[in-house]
Amino acid sequence: MSLFAARLRNFRLERADRLPFGLLIGWLLAMISLPVSRWTFGEAATSVALSIGVIFQAAVGVAFLAQRWSTARIALTALIVVVIGWAVEWIGHRTGFPFGVYSYTERLQPQLGGVPLLIPLAWLMMLPPAWAVAFSLTQPLAAKPLLRRIAFIAASALAFTAWDLFLDPLLVSWDFWRWQDGGAYFGIPLSNYGGWLLTSALMTALTAPRADLPRRPFLFLYGATWFFMTGGVTLFWGLAGAGIVGSAAMGGFLAAALWFGRGREA
Repeated sequence: MSLFAARLRNFRLERADRLPFGLLIGWLLAMISLPVSRWTFGEAATSVALSIGVIFQAAVGVAFLAQRWSTARIALTALIVVVIGWAVEWIGHRTGFPFGVYSYTERLQPQLGGVPLLIPLAWLMMLPPAWAVAFSLTQPLAAKPLLRRIAFIAASALAFTAWDLFLDPLLVSWDFWRWQDGGAYFGIPLSNYGGWLLTSALMTALTAPRADLPRRPFLFLYGATWFFMTGGVTLFWGLAGAGIVGSAAMGGFLAAALWFGRGREA
């Protein structure tokens, strides 16, 4: 205990690390408080608590990027992801392409064109962690730039879409949106996951993230999201099937990324 106390006293954050660390603590607290707020204040508090968590995680991601990327590069990346994220959801809930036929309820506010503004922010929130996974997975292809680029886009899309194996069943159960005809995956149509793969691949191709992405912090975010989603969906929210499948998918990508990325600078 004395050794731990001594290390704790000597712990100092560099000035550049203080903002990301503070935001990270805020996000972790928001994630922990989500089930508590739902139990304490009822379903009405769920959308507020969820929104706070998404905003904090997106802010953490931007703060991590700011340690390596210029302000202009971050702004352009965020603009591409948010605009495409909103546009594809606007097209999707009006036409059924590329996800399937669904509609948003009024529970997530504010909305623009019938699309909750939290949704494109969530795309921005989880894409950089998926990129970190993909960079680690494609490390063995470093000597083959073109092949690695193609594999990187595919791996990013798969690692990102694995998250939705948790997310869609959960948020449908909270009545944030509704699928017209249900679907084969716990009430979610398989076309939804095709849409996620297509959209996240397009975003990744257009933003063209490079290997200077701070990998370790984003792998931590991916892993922490996997941990919270596994516990929440499986244990707290009563969706054990989706929790087990989502945990296996995200956990598999995380384990592979840690294996292939071991011993390398990030």
